[in-house]
Amino acid sequence: MSDLLTVPGARIRHRVDGCGPMLLLGQSGEGGIDRAAPLVALLADRFTVVSYDRRGLGGSPVDDPAAPVSMATHVDDAARLIAAVADGPVLMAGLSYGAVIGLHLAAERPHLLAGLVAHEPVAPGLLPEPDADRLRAELASVEAVYADQGWTAAIRAIGPILGIDPARQRPEPGVELGSPFAEHRRADFEHFLAVDIPAARQDGLTRADVAGIQVPVVAAAGADTPEHVLDRRAAVELAGLLGRELVAFPGGHNGDLVQPRAFAKTLAETLDRNVPFC
Repeated sequence: MSDLLTVPGARIRHRVDGCGPMLLLGQSGEGGIDRAAPLVALLADRFTVVSYDRRGLGGSPVDDPAAPVSMATHVDDAARLIAAVADGPVLMAGLSYGAVIGLHLAAERPHLLAGLVAHEPVAPGLLPEPDADRLRAELASVEAVYADQGWTAAIRAIGPILGIDPARQRPEPGVELGSPFAEHRRADFEHFLAVDIPAARQDGLTRADVAGIQVPVVAAAGADTPEHVLDRRAAVELAGLLGRELVAFPGGHNGDLVQPRAFAKTLAETLDRNVPFC
């Protein structure tokens, strides 16, 4: 059963499952509790898994739907959620957008995290120029497609930017990905496109911020993500800034959805190897 946490300007729907060290899942894109359910089920025998809907998504209503939301606000929401459900620092698995939130927490509120796996962070500031500006321009182009042509065209436009090619995906047996264009996903995708992508494009996380992180952080990327994709390049840069090896995870940018069993196994093993808390 999910609960609601009241934060300034919103209520954050969240759910706690399983037993063991507490692990916060920071999802990519429009993902939240419902999309994370298969991965949570695979992790819940090893971790106490906290999943949540970012403000404006799913069951996390906002007081003013027209108000812009910054990455700093998302970071504050995550910090308040950790404080509400945990007695001490937690582990975190951040995927794409969630990885950026996790990196901010590690840099700015290190007392809240025992360790972080950051999978393909959509963080322009991790890239050297001119790649940083190129990623910002790519995100801006998706915003423009959404404004001019609507949400389905924008979702088609963002796939190549993230290295997601449905023809190349290799789902595990029994995994049904479903259509990203299903009507029930429209509201969350529209919020992501209109509110969250601008927040990522405008975010101020820098290479210097990350280089000073003291929390154990693992940079990760999908084994199937093309090397030219800038989110993957950001993960490579993150590994270099941390002085650590990049860890390859099963699948591509959305490996947690396409190969959840292999992804969960790799995540647990990565935390065991790299975070003393485990």
